Parts: sequence; C-alpha cells; structure tokens
Amino acid sequence: MSPDPRKTFRLDGREIPFREGQSVFDAAMAAGVYIPHLCHNPDFEPHSSCRLCTVIVNGRPFASCTQPAVAGQDVKSDTPELNEMRRSLTEMLLVEGNHYCPACEKSGSCRLQATAYALGLQDTHFPQFFPHRDVDASHPDIILDRDRCILCGLCVRISRTVDRKNVFAMTGRGIATTIVVDSPSGLLADSRVSRDDESVKHCPVGALMMKGEAFKIPIGERPYDKALISEDSVAQFQAREAAAHG
Repeated sequence: MSPDPRKTFRLDGREIPFREGQSVFDAAMAAGVYIPHLCHNPDFEPHSSCRLCTVIVNGRPFASCTQPAVAGQDVKSDTPELNEMRRSLTEMLLVEGNHYCPACEKSGSCRLQATAYALGLQDTHFPQFFPHRDVDASHPDIILDRDRCILCGLCVRISRTVDRKNVFAMTGRGIATTIVVDSPSGLLADSRVSRDDESVKHCPVGALMMKGEAFKIPIGERPYDKALISEDSVAQFQAREAAAHG
C-alpha cells in the first residue's frame, strides 16, 4: 500500500507522506531523507537503543525509529543541536571500544565508521578507554570480538525473534555492560549459533564476523567505499519499500 498523500507530517520544513503504522524514521527514509542511525535495521523490530536517530517532534525529543508518524506533526532532524548530539554519541562509541579502522576487517562495511564520516568526525575529543574484553574465537566459523561491540542489541533481538535460539544476551551495567553467550561454558563453540544465523549476518560493526571471509570483498569495493552511508541507506530502504509495497 502506497503512502496516503492526505497524511503527511513536516520534517525540516518538507512534507513527508506516510502509511498508517509507519514510524517517522521509516516515512522519512522512504521519502529519501536520511536520518543517522546505528541500532536500527528496517528488516527487524526497532529498539531505539543507540538514540542516534533522535528527532524533535512538536518540541520534544523522540527516537524516530519507534515514534509513530502522525498527520500534522512538526519534526526536526537536521539541526545543529541534534547533529552535535549525534557526533558526541558516535565519539563516545568510538573511544569506549577498540575501533582501529585502518586495520579492521570490517572497514568499508562498518556502519559506525561510515556514520562517523557522514557526521564529519575526523578525530575524537574524549580520552580512549582501551578496554580489554574477551575475544571468543572458539567457534569454527564465527568470531566474537567484544572490544568492537557497540551494544546495539541487534544480535540479541534477531537471535531471539528470527533465529529462535536466544544465543546472545547482555549483562552488566554502564561501562561493564557486555555481550554474553548462552552455552554451558559461555563460549560460542558450545552454543547453538551457526554460520547461517541472521544474528551473525547483521552485526553493523566488526564484533561478529565469519572466519575466512573478511577480505572476499576487497577494500575499495565495499558498500561505504563506493557511496556515502546516507546515499546507500536511503537507496536500500527505498528498494525494500518498493519490493514490499509497490
């Protein structure tokens, strides 16, 4: 079902049509307006954990991925204040983990890296944490590098709702929060995870990766090497919308 032209909201002064039940984020992306995001994947249930997609709706902040589109509402996204907040959140994610982009196998396909570039980050202003978290390479096909995890929760949600395995969960609070694995030993090798699990395929950073596949697509030919994440995300979202709704 196409968006109802009689139902629109204003986003940064532009009229955005939407379908009943769409979120502000979904309607904006379908209309070609990029809203920065990390934890949201339109193929799966939104969670609003990263807060990067925060917008101002009728004067109040909301996560656009979970905020329903309502006719007549006034939404602001591309403002100096919101973009500065997004930069600060992205900076904190970069310094909280060990993200050595030039040496990372995920470079060019990493949503965190590409979002930092889209927001104009060239350096960080906060001190690096340099954490030392466990790397789990016990599985024959999959590696879990907790130092690269941004705690978006995608693997947790997808393993629960799509793979139906509940392999991953989060434990701890604040800076001590980490991903844990449901197995007798706590290791991937003793869990039910497999190379075909959707939870492994959709990690937005280099925390969950397939062994032996990191450089099948050479650097320079990866998605964000060829297009800005804003262009790539909008194009993929619109293609998905066209396939689903015509």
